[in-house]
Amino acid sequence: MSFTLTLRAGPARLASRLPQIVKTSTTSPSTAIRAFHNATPKNAFFTARTASLAARTNTKTSSSSNVLARVKGAARSYQQQAYADPAARRGELIRKLVVGGAIFGGTLVAVNVMFNRETREDGGMPLFERQYLNNTFLHTGLGVGIIGVSAYRMVTSGFVYRLMATNPWAIGIGGIALSIGSMIATRSIDPDNYVPKYAFWTAFNVTQAAIVAPLMAMAAPALLARAGLYTVAMMGAISFVGATAKQEKYLYIGGPLLAGAAIVAVSGFAPLIIPATAIRTLALTENLWLYGGLAVFGGFTLYDVQKVLHHARLAERGLIKRDPVNESISLELDFLNIWVRMVQILMMQQRRK
Repeated sequence: MSFTLTLRAGPARLASRLPQIVKTSTTSPSTAIRAFHNATPKNAFFTARTASLAARTNTKTSSSSNVLARVKGAARSYQQQAYADPAARRGELIRKLVVGGAIFGGTLVAVNVMFNRETREDGGMPLFERQYLNNTFLHTGLGVGIIGVSAYRMVTSGFVYRLMATNPWAIGIGGIALSIGSMIATRSIDPDNYVPKYAFWTAFNVTQAAIVAPLMAMAAPALLARAGLYTVAMMGAISFVGATAKQEKYLYIGGPLLAGAAIVAVSGFAPLIIPATAIRTLALTENLWLYGGLAVFGGFTLYDVQKVLHHARLAERGLIKRDPVNESISLELDFLNIWVRMVQILMMQQRRK
């Protein structure tokens, strides 16, 4: 038989120890907390592994954040480079216009000095000649506009790709035949018969658009615009010379120009006959086709402007009827032949870069 004795402190003893208990309770929690956080853990092995793993995780996180920051920075820099300031664009456009104007003015002065040393002796261009020439150039610009719009619609609608996919040779020969036929029909119709004459003239322009549409599909729009600017500058300078030169001064060059046009046409068909191993011969014929064609059709522009003025004088005397539509056909062909060669030259320069 066992007994358990429990001794408890009495109230008097607890009262005597109360200040010590209160002091311990006020100081020990903070000390314990500080000791809990600052104390060195007993198991240093697992703590070291855990600390190294945490350090590696932090390093990977920081490196990944650095990579993301670099990618974001690169994206921002790329977007900033792709963005173009409108003021810079306007400055570039003004610079191109100034350069184009300088080229046009320089060409005009050079050609005028070289070919127009003998000016008109009748005191300048009469009013009827000026009106007839302006009307002819108006129809020329309208015809070139019809060709450009029609070719653009053929390219955007996919019509030209379907034509090229069927049979390019048949389409090319058929287009040339339709072009020649519509041109002959336009020239043969009396100028007083407006409806059929303008109908066949529009058909002629559409057939010309079908011929140049494949070239427009292969070249960039900016390159086509540059070629058009150069063509306008060249034809404008030559037309000015022809309009201000002495009467019938350049009408004699029609025969030599036809011979030159025949040589240029033959050089264009040379790649079909000459083998591919004759590199130098092919390069010579290509240069003849391009640069010789520019010279020949530049001469045709000079000849056609003087022919228009000659026909204006004949129409003023009542010998022939005024027909600016027929006159514009020749200038349209000059424009197209010069423009096509300008496009080919610019494409060759772009490939060399």
